[in-house]
Amino acid sequence: MTAAQEVSGSASAGIRASGELAELARKVLPRAAYEFYAAGSDEEISVGEAAAAWRGRRLLPRVLRDVSSVETDVDLLGTRLASPVLAGPTAFHRMAHDEGETATAAGVAAAGSLLVLSSRATRHPEDVAAVAGPWWYQVYWLRDAEITRRQVDRAVAAGARALVLTVDAPYVPPRATSGLPLPLPEDDELCRSVGIGTRLPGWEQDPSLGLDAIGRLHRMSGLPVLVKGVLRADDARACVAAGAAGLIVSNHGGRQLDRAVSSADALPAVAAAVGTEVPVLVDGGIRTGTDVLVALALGARAVLLGRPVVWSLALGGAVGVTTLLDSYRAQLATSMALAGCARLADIDGELLHGGP
Repeated sequence: MTAAQEVSGSASAGIRASGELAELARKVLPRAAYEFYAAGSDEEISVGEAAAAWRGRRLLPRVLRDVSSVETDVDLLGTRLASPVLAGPTAFHRMAHDEGETATAAGVAAAGSLLVLSSRATRHPEDVAAVAGPWWYQVYWLRDAEITRRQVDRAVAAGARALVLTVDAPYVPPRATSGLPLPLPEDDELCRSVGIGTRLPGWEQDPSLGLDAIGRLHRMSGLPVLVKGVLRADDARACVAAGAAGLIVSNHGGRQLDRAVSSADALPAVAAAVGTEVPVLVDGGIRTGTDVLVALALGARAVLLGRPVVWSLALGGAVGVTTLLDSYRAQLATSMALAGCARLADIDGELLHGGP
């Protein structure tokens, strides 16, 4: 039993959508695990700017609207969810909790949300699918394309409803950690395959990838393909033209190109570039339900959480993840009511002071 699991019963009660989760998780996680999850690249400028970019926006609430009942449910690619707050793809959950991604999936399902399972997961898709609600599978197109095909085939067979192609990581830059070995189980074949320093070169991302990968992945799987890592309007239009069923505005949590623009600042142009043609999602620095409201006002259909889900998993296991997502939903509902929005459809750019 990990230190995190020993305190999970009491810690879960204190889990909520806030910027304080990282410090709470730091106290229970092994140092190397915390550093891996928290680190940004280079000078960590982008990772440091992420949350502030949302908080810098100001709202113009509407009054005298009927908000006696507030609805937060949303439809995404044919799946109805309790709120527009999803669990994004993050690697190596077994460093945070012994049950790893199976605990995460169970917690997400209990909250009525959706999990995007990382291709660097430390549990097999079949095991995750057995306890999950709706889920998507995140894909890195690897140097060994046959490994990519096997991963995709396995995810499709296990019941993934969509694929998320991550395109902002042709290479992985150095990150601000102490270099301590990651606490992954050494006797686990899957952990050795996906772990840093133990996976073979064929498991690394293919840096020659082009737009045609979107169509190839769709044909390979028969599933809709969302493209994650888009920050530019021209890239957004090109991805949709190449067959993307959705876009995820993301700078990879500040873990790739440092000084890349924040997701909050990139979102309006991307959303405007594609209009209602495909759903636009966003991640990066979203710490409260009011941040979610701002993201929706800027043009997002939904948001994804990365580090907050891992922190909650470390603190409370599956129950911690559910508690976190329920907290985001409750905070969003309160913020919507105070802004004069009874439904997600009521949220638009006119709620923002100065516009999107």
